[in-house]
Amino acid sequence: MACYQRMTFHLDTERLIMRPWDVNDAESLRALHAERGDGTPSIEDARRLIADMLAGTERTGIALLPVRCRGSEELIGYCGLIVGRSGIDEPEIAYELFGRAHGRGYATEAARAVVDAAAATGRTRLWSTVRAWNAPSFRVLEKLGFQRDHVTTDDRGELVWLTRTLP
Repeated sequence: MACYQRMTFHLDTERLIMRPWDVNDAESLRALHAERGDGTPSIEDARRLIADMLAGTERTGIALLPVRCRGSEELIGYCGLIVGRSGIDEPEIAYELFGRAHGRGYATEAARAVVDAAAATGRTRLWSTVRAWNAPSFRVLEKLGFQRDHVTTDDRGELVWLTRTLP
């Protein structure tokens, strides 16, 4: 593994604020996971997920950050970098927003700030993996300069791998 700067964990955009997770975010994280339609984690599981993410951030120097609109404490989703299916040298960008926040450009705005933060770490490439049916995510990634690299298949179907070179 090469030596990289730690990612900035406080990202502000014109409309959004992204800061590290707090145990008080557990209920919102539960609700976001429930919106996926595959069950609702317990409050203990949500707290454990947050603790695991914070520990991972300490270990890797990259983070998945809660996203809030400026002037609001309400969590609208998350966005950040994860080791994911790639690796620490070329992490994945990941984001998920509540349905009520879709269609307003928030994912693109948050992801653009994360791409800039990733470039500032000294990394040269990011990945993203998206299910073939997820047209909105493809639009976000296209706006950010990601390009399709290859497709794999797993037990949930086709998974499209996209990549973006960083300056």
